Amino acid sequence: MTNPYDLERAARRVNPGGWAVERDRPIATLLGSCVAVCLWDPVLKIGGLNHFMLPGYEKSANSDLDLLLCGDYCMEALLNGMLGRGAQKKRIQGKAFGGGSVIATLTGVNVGQRNAAFAIEWLEREDIPLLASDLEGSWSRKVVFDPRTGDVFCKRGQTNQSIAEAERAYAATLNVTRQKTDIELF
Repeated sequence: MTNPYDLERAARRVNPGGWAVERDRPIATLLGSCVAVCLWDPVLKIGGLNHFMLPGYEKSANSDLDLLLCGDYCMEALLNGMLGRGAQKKRIQGKAFGGGSVIATLTGVNVGQRNAAFAIEWLEREDIPLLASDLEGSWSRKVVFDPRTGDVFCKRGQTNQSIAEAERAYAATLNVTRQKTDIELF
């Protein structure tokens, strides 16, 4: 049996808004209200993991929001990354983790619950079977994915202050109106 601690030490880390596809190297992330989805092609023995903070992009005062922080974009990026490495959609399997309620309120909306529901709905819509999940609850999670075997190790943790503070700080940036500049991007 694979030792998850050895996998974690060798793992490529994925931060919010990130995704990775690997064949031989484990992939890991730390979640609060965010969700990570692991996709795996058992024939090629290739897998990928993403990490998103919001279920979908909604135009707001913060129009420069990184789109990969949003599930609808991050899921497409991960799937396309898998397909680009030779995976076939008909073989891809999914596992989903996260969506915890790690802070008392995030603008009155349970973002973790919305993220979890989005991940399940997206996988269903794309006809990708959800083989395992650990979603919602009041705890953080450490996730380590081994793309060689398709195994995912999920360790629940107490909601620590640093995760809660990071999520509060991010939520505050969503409510800040950016000043317009005289720069035009083309």
